Amino acid sequence: MTSKSAAPLRSRLVEQAASDLEENRRRQQELADGITVLKQEEALLTDILSLAERYRGFADPSRLPEQLQDEPAVTKTKRTAAKSSSRRPAGSTDAAKAGAKGKSRRPLLGDLLIELLGKHHEPRLAKELRDELLEKHPDRNPTPQVVRNTLESLVAKGRIQRHKQQRTVMYTLVEKQPAG
Repeated sequence: MTSKSAAPLRSRLVEQAASDLEENRRRQQELADGITVLKQEEALLTDILSLAERYRGFADPSRLPEQLQDEPAVTKTKRTAAKSSSRRPAGSTDAAKAGAKGKSRRPLLGDLLIELLGKHHEPRLAKELRDELLEKHPDRNPTPQVVRNTLESLVAKGRIQRHKQQRTVMYTLVEKQPAG
C-alpha cells in the first residue's frame, strides 16, 4: 500500500475513533447523570422509610401530623433549619413558618414541561425545554436526565409526541382531537 492510498484510510480511522470517543464520553455523562438521579431517589426512599418507621402506629394517613403530609422530606428540612437558624435575623423564623403554611404544592415537572411545550408550535429539544424551565422557574433545577425521563414518561402516557431526526430527539405537545 502506498502512502497516498494509506492517507484516506488513516483519515477515516481517525474520524471514526474521534466519533467513537465522543459517543463514549456522551454515554459516560448519561450514566453519571443516571447515577446522580438514583442517589437522589435513594436518599428520598431512605427518608420515607425512616418516616414510616417513626410513625408506624399511624394506620390512617389523615391522622399524620400536617407537616408530614405536605413535606415528605421532613428530617432533612429540620436538620437544615436547625443549622441555619442561628444565622437568621430575629423574627424571620416566624415569617418562614407562616409562609410555609400558606404555600401550595409545587407543580409537577411534567406539568411544567407540558406548559412550556404548549407555548411552541415547533418541536423542542429536551435541552431547550430544560433551559427554558430553569429560566422561568429558578427554584427548580432538574438534571438533564430527569427532564428527558419526564418527557419520555409523558410520551408513554400519550400526552406529548417524540420526533427523531438521526440522533436528535425533539418533543411536541399532542394535538387534542375535537370531540365529535
